[in-house]
Amino acid sequence: MNDTEVLVLGGGAAGLFCAFQAGLLGRQVTVLDHGAKLGRKILISGGGRCNFTNLGASPANYLSNNPHFARSALARYTPQDFISLVKKHGIPFHEKTLGQQFCDRSAKDILEMLLKECADAGVTIRTGTTVERVTKADRFTVHTSAGPWTADRVIVATGGLSLPTIGATGIGYDIARSFGIPIVDPVAALVPFTLGPAEIRPELAGVAFDAHVVVGKTRFREAVLITHRGLSGPAILQASSYWNPGQDVAIDLFPGGDLGEALAAAHGSKAQILTHLATLLPRRLAEARCLGQQGTTPLNALAPPTLRRLGQEWQHWTLHPAGTEGWRTAEVTRGGVDTAALSSKTMEARDVPGLHFIGEVVDVTGWLGGYNFQWAWASGAAAAEACGW
Repeated sequence: MNDTEVLVLGGGAAGLFCAFQAGLLGRQVTVLDHGAKLGRKILISGGGRCNFTNLGASPANYLSNNPHFARSALARYTPQDFISLVKKHGIPFHEKTLGQQFCDRSAKDILEMLLKECADAGVTIRTGTTVERVTKADRFTVHTSAGPWTADRVIVATGGLSLPTIGATGIGYDIARSFGIPIVDPVAALVPFTLGPAEIRPELAGVAFDAHVVVGKTRFREAVLITHRGLSGPAILQASSYWNPGQDVAIDLFPGGDLGEALAAAHGSKAQILTHLATLLPRRLAEARCLGQQGTTPLNALAPPTLRRLGQEWQHWTLHPAGTEGWRTAEVTRGGVDTAALSSKTMEARDVPGLHFIGEVVDVTGWLGGYNFQWAWASGAAAAEACGW
């Protein structure tokens, strides 16, 4: 039977980070991963450049049934702490927008950094090892496809259900349930919306524009992309994390401005108005959303007050999503292991000493833009610190 002090289940961002942090504290650490390759989500993140943290990461940027749960871990391991590690390894990086930090070269730099830190800390890594179940008597026994492992502590870093094509499974939830730990129902998040046949606009597929997207009381201003099946782009992905089936999504096509006033100012022929609108909106969007909806009356026959009213109506686009693209394209999972069952300081199950849950498997979901990686580092650091007994 294989034996170790700390057994980390999952070789992604949270698992690898936690493993070397625990190794640096003098613990004997082993990582088990069911895949042939480690860190596959790291490698595809940020368009292959890995948006590895965000300077503005705070509890306000995370969704959870307990909005305060992430506060302790985020305060103790900050974006600057991870940036210091990146600098230590000489990895070139840059800030893109809104505090997002990207590798200049490739996401491989971050994965190689984590693997080198694991090697330097004496961490053992086993790939191609599928975890089947976890039990506990005096110590933990992790039953795997390669035989059982025993350990003093088990850290579950198995991720959520997003992107099953690169190996996502629900084993982390199964482990939690086997110990009586509740799960907040997992939902695909940071995911494009699909629209019903009546609302799909295939002639606008590929059009992108800046907008305010509103779901309930939550508002994001970033790019929106119209697709053949619905809507995508950063503002839509952000809003999707807050959306529940049946809710409308409101899009302000001219954020910070008044499209009605812009139409009135351009009062004239249809061509003149279109030329003016095309400086404010993508031309195809202006034609379809605005100029295609004036009815039988020519625009140049409408008085400025009418144009103002129509412009205000056209500016605010309300849609009723049929659903989302689901787990296939979702970047993260909303929901997961219920934080009410965990210590916010150590990520340890309150009723199962020595069992920890970190990263995406926990009911803490970050915004788009490096926030989920920062949660992986911060929650991993919190669990590792608890291993220094």
